[in-house]
Amino acid sequence: MYEKEREELIERLTRWGYLSKRDVINAFKKVPRHEFVPQNLRRYSYADQPLPIGHGQTISAPSMIAIMLESLDLKPAQKVLEIGTGSGYNAALIAELIGRDGQIFTIERVAELAEFGRANLKKSGYGGVKVITGDGTCGYTREAPWDRILITACAPEIPQPLISQLKVGGKLGAPVGRHYMAQTWIVAEKLGEKKINVQERGGCSFVPLVGKYGWKEE
Repeated sequence: MYEKEREELIERLTRWGYLSKRDVINAFKKVPRHEFVPQNLRRYSYADQPLPIGHGQTISAPSMIAIMLESLDLKPAQKVLEIGTGSGYNAALIAELIGRDGQIFTIERVAELAEFGRANLKKSGYGGVKVITGDGTCGYTREAPWDRILITACAPEIPQPLISQLKVGGKLGAPVGRHYMAQTWIVAEKLGEKKINVQERGGCSFVPLVGKYGWKEE
């Protein structure tokens, strides 16, 4: 079930230029997106649109996820931190990209969503992903440093603790800007302990990153 819809989505994203890297395409083929979408919205699982998952959060549109993952250049055996578990779909894709020798930790501030994501990952065969409930803007020093950090909510600026926890040579991807407007997807590469190269990769729209080093909870 849903195999045809998944194949058609991947074909569209490839044709439109969102998917180009073979490893990312293979990850999209393997991860069942419908298992990470609320039951009442499953018929929209393979539409290229964001979908609500409760608590004011969303699962991003597949095209945006493709942009995020391709921009981070994920490799096997890397150690990755994701900020914003949501439904767990991104984490499953990352798990495919970094393989069995890689490690992924994902942080979710909403306890109910952390449990939702954890359950989705487990039933889909990605139980090795470590899901943590907490403030992702502070990072996770216990397992730092990280080869890659992915932020899935819009920050006013890159949280400094995450830059500190990134390995030299590592990359961080994040949407930066204002609430729901004037946001830019950026990739920051850490060239030295105090040197960061930031590239802008185009406009985007994400929910706010709430936390000590993000937006304050309203």
